[in-house]
Amino acid sequence: MPVFDFNEDSKNKTTVPCTYTTFHSNLPFADKGHPILILDSSKNKWNHHSHGIFTNPVKTTTFEFDEETGTVAADILKIDSRFTSLTKWLGENHIKVRLSGEHTKEGYAVYEIREIGFGKATKLSAEDGFLQFMMERLFSSNAPEESLEDEELDEAGDDMKLTSIQSITDFMTCAGRTLPDNIRLWARRNLAVARSHEVTPEERRHAQRALSIMMNIQWKTNYFESIDPNEARRILDEELYGMERVKQRIIETIIQINRTHTLPAYGILLIGPAGTGKSQIAYAVAKILKLPWTTLDMSSINDPEQLTGSSRIYSNAKPGIIMEAFNAAGESNLVFIINELDKAASGKGNGNPADVLLTLLDNLGFTDNYMECLVPTVGVYPIATANEKDQISAPLMSRFAVIEIPDYSVDEKKVIFSKFSLPKVLRRMGLKENECVVTEEGLDALIECFKDTTGIRDLEQAAEHIAANALYQIEVDYVNAVSFTKEMILNLFL
Repeated sequence: MPVFDFNEDSKNKTTVPCTYTTFHSNLPFADKGHPILILDSSKNKWNHHSHGIFTNPVKTTTFEFDEETGTVAADILKIDSRFTSLTKWLGENHIKVRLSGEHTKEGYAVYEIREIGFGKATKLSAEDGFLQFMMERLFSSNAPEESLEDEELDEAGDDMKLTSIQSITDFMTCAGRTLPDNIRLWARRNLAVARSHEVTPEERRHAQRALSIMMNIQWKTNYFESIDPNEARRILDEELYGMERVKQRIIETIIQINRTHTLPAYGILLIGPAGTGKSQIAYAVAKILKLPWTTLDMSSINDPEQLTGSSRIYSNAKPGIIMEAFNAAGESNLVFIINELDKAASGKGNGNPADVLLTLLDNLGFTDNYMECLVPTVGVYPIATANEKDQISAPLMSRFAVIEIPDYSVDEKKVIFSKFSLPKVLRRMGLKENECVVTEEGLDALIECFKDTTGIRDLEQAAEHIAANALYQIEVDYVNAVSFTKEMILNLFL
């Protein structure tokens, strides 16, 4: 998938003069070689920083420079398709801006647009930083599939958190077709409700709240950047000891992503005894994918409405946990860590939460009752954990690639305690490694004390107890160091 392509689209189909063509770019920045737009400089050489205003580019497609001799207009020759709606909005509202650019053989290549002063210019709809906020959002958006401009809105383009009707209106105008089509149309309908005086104040409040949530989320495509397998392996080795088969499966998934540039069709289901590091594996994968993550604890969800939200017919209606997760992340690409999936089928009277998960896991879109809109889920990667495989329904199980996590052996527990758990606690407490030592016999006794427990959670708590005891002896008894023998370990834990 090319990230920058100067293949020109056909010119806007309009009867008024139009000088520019659009090009598609998915780059998250602009510079001399990859500008936001190019202005005609065949007759004038513009300064590196130049002031002026856009005129409506759909009608006259120019930028009017403020020169000492007066106003001088220059045609827009090319423009990044993501920014056509923004420049149109800037022109319609007569907002004075400063362009930063350089001359190239194609013309004056503009790579930065900033608002300046007020004067006769219209103040931006919310905080002064709206234009920069809008630029950052557009740079992180994907080029619209079609280059033709969105049809005219009846409304004309937020504070840094889009909450007011004016800010939401401005954002919708500037974002144009960088918003998914169904969300753009949904937003128009809700904006009409939020502005209407023919509905109740409660309905207007709900519509405005839903708009604020939806517009503050960066809706991305399913294209996924390549991941360095070596960096992924380094993260896994830092977070997990052993588990070579598990690490291999995760690296295989990374290589698949690099080949297809999309997330796998199936998430990962980690099944194993308590304390074996399933959640730690999930967090490591989220770190590798460089995605925000959210946690769904299925043991505490007993009503599907917690996931799907409540209808706006209720005064206390609100979105569900899943929609709130998108809102908190600020983007549609994120990792859902679903803990205790084997508890998902334990609904209490109002339906089964597991049925709601099926729609999320199918990546066909998720509908929240409060939002009343099909939310794209192509960028959602689910990682679930469970203790009991036989407690998970077949439909849920079929949505995952299953990785079974075995319990640690005695030798593995010894290495994890001595090389990872204890040193980590000592660093946190400010102790040197030679100030708190567990002898070989002491380590054997410790492992024997916890032989009937699964995983390493109890050993991590034991490391905390041992380090705290050593610190107490150093501070109170004024010893230089503590070496924990078999007898001392048995006294602490038996």
